[in-house]
Amino acid sequence: MKRLIVIVLLSIGFLKPVFAQTAATENGSHGIDPRVSAAVLQVLDEYMATFNAKDLKGWEDTYQFPHYRLAGGKMSVLEKAGLRDSAKVFGELQKVGWDHSQWDHRNIVQASADKVHVDTRFSRFRADGSLIGHYESLYILTKENGRWGVKFRSSYTE
Repeated sequence: MKRLIVIVLLSIGFLKPVFAQTAATENGSHGIDPRVSAAVLQVLDEYMATFNAKDLKGWEDTYQFPHYRLAGGKMSVLEKAGLRDSAKVFGELQKVGWDHSQWDHRNIVQASADKVHVDTRFSRFRADGSLIGHYESLYILTKENGRWGVKFRSSYTE
């Protein structure tokens, strides 16, 4: 009976406005301004380049603070730049053979003028080019004080 009522309401246009407000497009629930998209992808390019260069200061320059990371079932919060030791951050990865990483994809799934959700996958490689693994992640970038940066990362990595 409930299904019949919904079908009737849809046919007379009564529920159309409700569904129109919540319907998602392939770009998520918000249209994506090409300028926002370009700025966000530039930050992610810088994020990966500084990470691969093992440039902790440059890498943290791509963050917004406080910066949040959810990985391995644990949430970590970095209140400000400069609190971590470069040898520890990159050394742990190098112990397992990591040499560099690359984006496999970066799909902006939702965006507004000051916040963007990016579905990503990246791969880690050894110096000889052999694959360590692929990692699915969600990155949230925000525009704060006129600058885009990575505010939150949720990834399926250790």
